[in-house]
Amino acid sequence: MSKLKHGLRGLCVFVFFAMVSMALHAQADPLPSWNDTTPRKAITAFVQRVTAENTPDFVPVDQRIATFDNDGTLWVEQPMYTQLAFVIARVKDLAPKHPAWKTTQPFKGVLEGDIKAVAATGEKGLIELMAATHAGVTVEQFQKIVADWLATAQHPKFKRSYTECVYQPMLELLAYLRANGFKTYIVSGGGVEFMRPWTEKIYGIPPEQVVGSSIKTKFEMVDGKLDLMRLPDINFIDDGPGKPVGINQFIGRRPIAAFGNSDGDQQMLEWTAEGDGLRFMLLVHHTDAVREYAYDRKSSVGRLDKALDEANAKRWTVVDMKNDWKTIFPPAQ
Repeated sequence: MSKLKHGLRGLCVFVFFAMVSMALHAQADPLPSWNDTTPRKAITAFVQRVTAENTPDFVPVDQRIATFDNDGTLWVEQPMYTQLAFVIARVKDLAPKHPAWKTTQPFKGVLEGDIKAVAATGEKGLIELMAATHAGVTVEQFQKIVADWLATAQHPKFKRSYTECVYQPMLELLAYLRANGFKTYIVSGGGVEFMRPWTEKIYGIPPEQVVGSSIKTKFEMVDGKLDLMRLPDINFIDDGPGKPVGINQFIGRRPIAAFGNSDGDQQMLEWTAEGDGLRFMLLVHHTDAVREYAYDRKSSVGRLDKALDEANAKRWTVVDMKNDWKTIFPPAQ
């Protein structure tokens, strides 16, 4: 009986220390949702090199700038960009006040669910939609409209809020970089005022570190109060070659690391790569049709074609979502 007790006690001690070891390992692992494949190893090797003092690759903290695209890089962008889903919902909400929209494109296409008809109106139609759904209100009013919509809107495939359709591995990467002295920025083709109401809560990125496309605003008296009114005119398009311009204009430093997923991010990664010293460029390749979506060269949303060729030619890091990520989204709230 004594031997049995000693044996059980020994087993309990072993199990206890094994559990402690596992817990400590989990705490020490900054990227638990990443498989131990090439992209994860490349990320950690880069961070270790630029943070190692008294070495040739060391980068001072004030120069550790990392820029991230948003759509398709930090959160889901299929079957349509989230901001387009917002535009569609907003057109439907406002339609009772605009009966002419039932027979006028691009509004007619939106109301009938005919996205091809909307697309056929081109840039002119997009500007009309933006003017109708994004302008004519103050900046604060628009941010509240966005926040209210996100509080109830759900992704059509995953049946969860759009802000829950963010990529858990990328959340871990953001936190890992910040823990190592990086300042993380969003540089997105999406509207800057569409993103700013929620990026700090979801990504830990404050509004002043969000760079995006914008419409013009005017400082004027609104209902007896000085405010910023949103105007129906495009101010800046932060996509493609506009991304390096936006980074220079709003951040003022060239990144040493840049993360994207589409041809719209190509110039941002190219400009990052051209800087002096060690640089890191990463593309998220959507290859998981079961857990998320699989798309690249022929997609009308988030096309990854020329940038993928360049990444392969220049040995940028490419994440194969299916094989390199253990999980896609955070646990459901």
